[in-house]
Amino acid sequence: MDFRHLQQFVTLAETLNFRRAAEKLHMSQPPLSVSIRKLESEIGVDLFTRGKEGVKLTKSGEAALSDAKRALFHAHQFSEAAQTAAIGEGGVLRVGFVGSATHFILPQILTVFRARYPGVQLVLREATSIRVMESLEDDTMDVGVVRVPVSSKSGSRLLSLQTEHFVLAVPRSHPLAASEQVKLKDLADEGFILYTPTDAAGLRMAAVHACQLRGFTPQVAQEAVQVQTVLSLVEAGLGIALVPAVSRRFAGDYIVYKTLTDFPESATIGISLAWKPSAETATARNFRLTAKEVFKMEL
Repeated sequence: MDFRHLQQFVTLAETLNFRRAAEKLHMSQPPLSVSIRKLESEIGVDLFTRGKEGVKLTKSGEAALSDAKRALFHAHQFSEAAQTAAIGEGGVLRVGFVGSATHFILPQILTVFRARYPGVQLVLREATSIRVMESLEDDTMDVGVVRVPVSSKSGSRLLSLQTEHFVLAVPRSHPLAASEQVKLKDLADEGFILYTPTDAAGLRMAAVHACQLRGFTPQVAQEAVQVQTVLSLVEAGLGIALVPAVSRRFAGDYIVYKTLTDFPESATIGISLAWKPSAETATARNFRLTAKEVFKMEL
């Protein structure tokens, strides 16, 4: 049995006339009659009675009609789902992202993407940049929005969406909080809240690199993975920290942010979209192109 036979059965059941059913199916009447007979023979019961009064459904035919319609509906849904996924307008898209991307970058992309591709089911997963990159490599995520610099294997690529500098976060009680100008080179004796070398290696590398360009290696007072955790430790007075400039949007009562007047240009950080070209689906490509358009960046 195939779906062609089911469609013929449903059409004949709705018209109860071989001629009209054949017309709707764009076929001649004799082949339709043969096809219905083959279907009845295959399942072992009569679906129709044929007589002088015309064609009627048997009790078996009446019982099977709703399931036949349901099967045809799901077959159509199956075909449509496959076709929309093939052109990137359906299916599931798994997006990994870092927490700081939710402040501005990710909402901007999602607003446009969801308006254009409402049939795509989004699965959003927050993780560190390193974890997102690992998930791209093992194909458990389709695209990622990550903090850079971040280590990436040869199979992944990065599209820059936003670049920014570090700013200095200090407790409000710290003497630097009242300073009009702060230079990075003057912080050699301070205790820093640094990012862990395992889960936040990119941010740590960028922060240490910036300090080294100004003549010192930062003294580590505490370590943390997430920017928000770093800020909480600064707020508690456990040290100072270099944090992404976007953090200033969420200033607390006990933290002061300072622009560093001598911050080295070569130590910039940012947000990038990550993907794996060899595994990119049409849906993932549409997401990437949407992000590229929203932020008007070039590969």
